Order: sequence, then structure tokens, then C-alpha cells
Amino acid sequence: MAESSELSFVLSHGSEKHKIQIPVQGENEEPTLQDMALVVEQVTGVPVSFQKLIYKGKSLKEMEQPLSVLGIKSGCKVMLIGKRNSPEEDAELKKLKDLEKSVKQTASKLEEVTKELTGIQKGFLSKSLQVEALNKLDKRIKSTVEQFMKILEEIDAMNVPENFSDCRLKRKGLVKKVQGFLAQCDTVEGNIGQEMDKLQSKNLAVSE
Repeated sequence: MAESSELSFVLSHGSEKHKIQIPVQGENEEPTLQDMALVVEQVTGVPVSFQKLIYKGKSLKEMEQPLSVLGIKSGCKVMLIGKRNSPEEDAELKKLKDLEKSVKQTASKLEEVTKELTGIQKGFLSKSLQVEALNKLDKRIKSTVEQFMKILEEIDAMNVPENFSDCRLKRKGLVKKVQGFLAQCDTVEGNIGQEMDKLQSKNLAVSE
């Protein structure tokens, strides 16, 4: 395992100066501009999305680029333009982070239902057990939809002022994510219904 070292440089932010240190995990894992921006956010409180980093008069924009490609090395000077969040906005951002965790947990339930349904569709479960399994999956997907809807209601209930731009951006992104998961839930629920219809048709055919 390669020894870790640090890349350090001076960051100017208004009248403030900060010494920024970025861990380097060896030659094959060069830190990128994204890694640098995250460290800058921790040190200054300026969110990544509102940072304008300038080096040698040029604005740094390509987040995936390794710092070495951008010419940034230890001892250099970088300038930051950007406004840190107010404590009130940070409190709202924390609420959004908590809601993000809830979205992740609920999304994993959706993934489990999808996997189990795929197994049934591929015939991995005997026909005699499929009706009960599909009924359970139907209940679980409906419960997942309810959880996503509850999260949407909580996001909607947040009173985010116009000037909390970082917060509003994150809220918009989270709403889009939840809406995407709800669309997936609709598809899964429809597929469960189709599988139940198929089984009922087969059962009717057998009884006739």
C-alpha cells in the first residue's frame, strides 16, 4: 500500500488566508479538483456549488481533472470567491441531509421489491407460492410509495427563503430524485399487477 502524503497550498478568501491540506494516497490516486473543492468547503463553509476557484488568473471548472493536470502543486496560491451559508441556511441544509438519508433507505426497499419481482418473473419461485409472494410485494410497494409521498410532503413543508440559493438547489434536486423513484414504484406496481393477472388467467384456464 502506497504511503499517503499531503498536498498543501494557500487559499485566499477575501481578507482571510487558509492553509489547505489535501491527502494524497499515492501516484495512482491523484486528488481531483472535486476533492479540493470539498476540503475548501469544510475549511471555509462556502458550498462547492458556490465556489469560484481561481489559479494564475484562470477559473478552475473541470471537477474531475487531477490537480496536477491543472498545475496545482504544494506551495501554490489559489483564490476563492464565494459566500458561506448563514447558520439558518445550514440548519435547513441539515434537514435536507436527513431527508436524503430517508430517501436512500426507502430506495433500498424499492430495490429489494424489484429484485424479488424479477426472481418471480424469471420463474425462480414455484407457481404455488407466487400468489402469496406477489400479494406481499404489492403491499410492500404500496408502503414504499407512501413513504416517498411522506418525504415529498416534508420537503414541501420546508420554508426556504429566496436567498438560500444552495438550499433551494438541493431541495429541487431531492424532489426530482423522489419523483424519479415514485415513477419506478409505478412501473413495479404495474408489473406486479400483470404477474397477478397472468396467474389468475392460468388458474381459470386450469379450472375450466
